[in-house]
Parts: sequence; structure tokens; C-alpha cells
Amino acid sequence: MAMTENARLWSDEERWHILMDNIKDYAIFMLDPTGQIMTWSLGAERILGYKEEEILGHDFCAIFTPHDISKEQPQQELHEASEKGRAEDERWHIRKDGSRLWASGVVTPLWDETGALRGYAKVLRDITERKLNEDRMAEENQRKDEFLAMLSHELRNPLAAISNGTQLLKLEKSPTAIEVAGVIDRQVTSLIQLVNDLTDVARMTTGKFQLRIERVSLIDIIKRAVEVVQHDMDARRHELTVSMPQEAIWIDADSNRLQQAFGNLLSNSAKYTDPGGRVWLTIERAGNEVFIKVKDNGAGILVEMLDRIFDLFIQADRSLDRSQGGLGIGLTLVKRLIEMHGGKIEARSEGAGLGSEFVVRLPVVPETMAPASGDVEKPVQVGQGLRVLIAEDNTDTAVTMSRLLQHLGHTVEIVQDGAAVLRAVQNTKPDVLLLDIGLPGMNGYEVAERLRQQADVGDLHLIAVTGYGQEKDRERSQLAGFDHHFVKPVDVVKLQELLCGLAAEK
Repeated sequence: MAMTENARLWSDEERWHILMDNIKDYAIFMLDPTGQIMTWSLGAERILGYKEEEILGHDFCAIFTPHDISKEQPQQELHEASEKGRAEDERWHIRKDGSRLWASGVVTPLWDETGALRGYAKVLRDITERKLNEDRMAEENQRKDEFLAMLSHELRNPLAAISNGTQLLKLEKSPTAIEVAGVIDRQVTSLIQLVNDLTDVARMTTGKFQLRIERVSLIDIIKRAVEVVQHDMDARRHELTVSMPQEAIWIDADSNRLQQAFGNLLSNSAKYTDPGGRVWLTIERAGNEVFIKVKDNGAGILVEMLDRIFDLFIQADRSLDRSQGGLGIGLTLVKRLIEMHGGKIEARSEGAGLGSEFVVRLPVVPETMAPASGDVEKPVQVGQGLRVLIAEDNTDTAVTMSRLLQHLGHTVEIVQDGAAVLRAVQNTKPDVLLLDIGLPGMNGYEVAERLRQQADVGDLHLIAVTGYGQEKDRERSQLAGFDHHFVKPVDVVKLQELLCGLAAEK
């Protein structure tokens, strides 16, 4: 038998109340055109704490926390909804008891059949737990970044003294000293690489990593990467075969970072290939792309690991003896560096014991946009010695750097705090100041700013020497008045090139 009109309406209303009474995870309510609350669900009561009789007729901004929104924001939300058909937000709200909740909300305008605005429907969902988890993760990431920065700084100080010491041993010329220096130097280089990889990955995951892009020669980058790993190849008696085209290949890249990426791939092949193995590096250009392949006949990769080999902290070597070492971050870093250059990388292997191949694809610069031969950087010419002032409170680092620079023909003086730097600059008029940032009392930034305010320091060249090497640290040293920024342990070859260039200009 057909239902009467009143029965049908009554059934619709009953169904509506059943629906509203059973939705507990959402606050659902209606507003009149001015924003006053007209209806209130049991979900709204549960989430916001107000009973229906307590909240009806109140403006809906009563549930907003006053310190987190502007006075105009509630009305702006209603205006946006009526203009665009909906308005979404995520913000703090306030319960009846004064506690806060983070909720996502949607406001939808309600139009009648004549097109007149009759009000709005508001739906809120409490996502406070998710918000708190995100905040905790952000805080943990910040603490992690701060810890890694501190770890990097604290490790670089002793590594600087050790690195300087190995360079001094090499200058002694005796076979034993050179052999021992080589051992120490290789181990220090490994430690420095681990520290760099840790800090780089941390900066990448937080979006704080930046590239210094310029037009560079891919062939030169590959050659430098090969030079860096050649000793490891020789030490393990590997046969390294390099196949490169004769013509130049130009790319827009951060040459140091790409060298780091290809060096990691070559080191990876050397590490996971038994002594006496073979490693192949080939470069092939195909149109506007170039393919760089690093292949070996080493341990290979399990097929089920191919999709995960680039994940952070994933390692193919799970043996108890940890014979291959590493932290499981090298390939992650390589992948992200390649992708930041607009490229792609793929891992290939037939399985355990069957070798592996890594294929990198990068965009190249068209021949019509390649730099002229005159744009290629010329080697730095050796110049005369300079008067160098070292400001460093770590005695071992200061003494070893002083002796190194003296061997290279420079006159050196050491001071250990900021006040002594200012006095020494006035008394001895050095050409160059190697200034540690973390000096006691007056830090390096403050010293640099004081010196740049003095008109009588002449052509003093300020070089920051520090354990901090992030982009923000370089920017801060530049703002303080430094001409260059060196991260500990200082690359003595690059420092000497800089000093020789300065001497040649005198």
C-alpha cells in the first residue's frame, strides 16, 4: 500500500536523525546566512563538547581559537564557500572546556530552488592526533638535524688535525712516513665521506640541500671521480676499464656533487667486487641525453632487492663481519643527486654473484649552447709566499696547519681567541686570515664584522675555517665579511691554489 505524504516526510526526517545521531567521528551542523549555528549533531557534541541547547544561535566563530585566526577569517570562509561552492581549512579549534583540537573542515553553501542562499553546512573532523604526530616528527627531525650538524662539527675538528698531520708526514719524504701518511689519509678520507653523506642526506630529506649549477664538462667530472677511487681499485687489484667519447659533453650541473655521485658508484663497485675483479665505466651520448654506466663482475644484487637498493639505510651486505662497511646511505645520496640534476638512475643485476650495473641518464647541453674553449678554467699559477694569520683554538689543528703552510713558503702566526686576532691584525698586518668560527669569547663572525668596520686593515683576505658547511653557514659567513668559506678538514691543495692566486695578484 502506498505511503501517505506525511508518513513519507516523517520517515525522511527520522532517517535524517538516525544518520546524524550515529555519525560520531564528524561534527556536522548547519549555519544561517550570517554564520549563526542552526543545527548541532551528536558528533559535534562529542567532538566540541557543547550540547545543542548551549550552542544554537551562537556565531560559529565561537569554536575557533581567537589567537590562531583573524577576526575576518570566519566571514571570509563563508564568502569563499558561496563564491566557489566550498571552502576547506585545517586549523586549531576550541572545545567548550577550553582545550584545543586540530580539525579539518569543509563549508558548503545551501541554496534553495529559487537560488537564494539559505545557509551553510559545516563538517569538521578531529585530526588532532595526526597533527601532534606531525609536530613530533618535525621536532624530532629538527633535533636530528641539529645533532648531525653538531656531530659533523665535532668530528671535523679532530679530523682536521689528523688530515694536516698526514700532509706533513708526506713532506718528510721518507718511505715509511709516506706509507703511514697514505694509510692515515685514506682512512680520514673515508671518515670525512661518511660525515658528508650523513649531513647531505639529512639536508636532502628536509629540503635544505642546494646545488651550485654551472655549465661544466661531464668528461672532466668523470675523470676526477676516477682519480679519487683509483687507489681503492689498485688496492683490490681490480681492472678498471673506462670508455669515453672523444668529443666534449657539456651539462648544467654542480660538478662537485656529480663527482661525488659517480665516485660513490665506482667505490660501491670496488667494495662489492672480490679482489682481482673487473669494473667498467662507459659514457654514451644519445641525442640530448648521456648514459653513464658503471658495471662490475662482483657480488651482484638479489632480484628482490633491486627495487629497494636506493632506499635509505638499505644494505645488500648483511653479513655479521660487516666486511664491506658503510651506513646504507651512499646509493640513496647518489639517486637523489642524480634526480636533482634532472636525471634518472637504474640498478640492474641477474642476482647474487652475477655482478651489477648502475645506469645513469642525464640531460646534456646542445652543441650550440656549449661554452667556447676560452671559457675553460685555467690552472692556478704558483705565486710567492704570504703573511698568514691562523686563528684557531684547537692547538693540534693550528700547529699542523701552521707547519703545512710554512712548508709551502708562507710566513705564519697563530692566535687562539677573537681579541688576539684584532691585536695581531693591527700589529703584523697579515695578507690572509684563516679564522675559525667557533673561537672562545668573540666568535669568528663577530671578529670578521669588527675587522670589516676598520679602515686600516688593508687588503686583508678573510677565510672562514669551520666544521659547519651548510648553505646557511656559508651565507652567514659571507654576510659577516668573509671572502671564502672552507670546511674542516681544509683541502690543502685548494687552499694553496687560493693562496697562490692571491700572491700572484700582489
